[in-house]
Amino acid sequence: MTVPHRRTAARAAAAPRALFAAATAALFALAALVWFAAAARAELPAGSAAADFTAEGAMAGEPYAFHLAAALEQGPVVMYFFPAAFTPGCNVEAALFAQAAEEFADLGATLVGLTAGNVERLAEFSDSHCAGAFPVAAVDGDVIAAYDVALAQRPELTRRTSYVIAPDATVIFAYTDMNPNEHVTRTLAALREWAESQGE
Repeated sequence: MTVPHRRTAARAAAAPRALFAAATAALFALAALVWFAAAARAELPAGSAAADFTAEGAMAGEPYAFHLAAALEQGPVVMYFFPAAFTPGCNVEAALFAQAAEEFADLGATLVGLTAGNVERLAEFSDSHCAGAFPVAAVDGDVIAAYDVALAQRPELTRRTSYVIAPDATVIFAYTDMNPNEHVTRTLAALREWAESQGE
């Protein structure tokens, strides 16, 4: 008569332990998710020094060499990293930047797109989706690391991150979002705010 009672007691004792184990596992999973999300959205904060680099690419279908230090001698630089040419989100983003290219130029900024994906087609991409309005160039692992733009799932590619760089090579603004729709609006706003602070 006592066996069923003992089994019931054992099950009752095991229940809190199972609940604790499940709760601990859930907490670890949540912590991992938070860490992954933070890592996936990392970028250089405002005030950071922008590393100099050169990159080969194209503008309006023609070869183009981009050198950050040389571009900064002319004024601020807006450079946006994107995962790969001729992919849906990157096609949209290139078109949006092309439509706003004159607004960036009016604010004295050099605009350039940077990627490590489908780089063999950048000449074609610069003439089609970029509409010849600004250059696009290929970056390597050193540049990806310097600007903390590695795509989490494929670190050899670049995340969708936009930077505004002041002429003194200081990061003014950084924005990461795989959705391409806000990059132009946000970089233009940051650029205008900086220009106003300079009395321009």
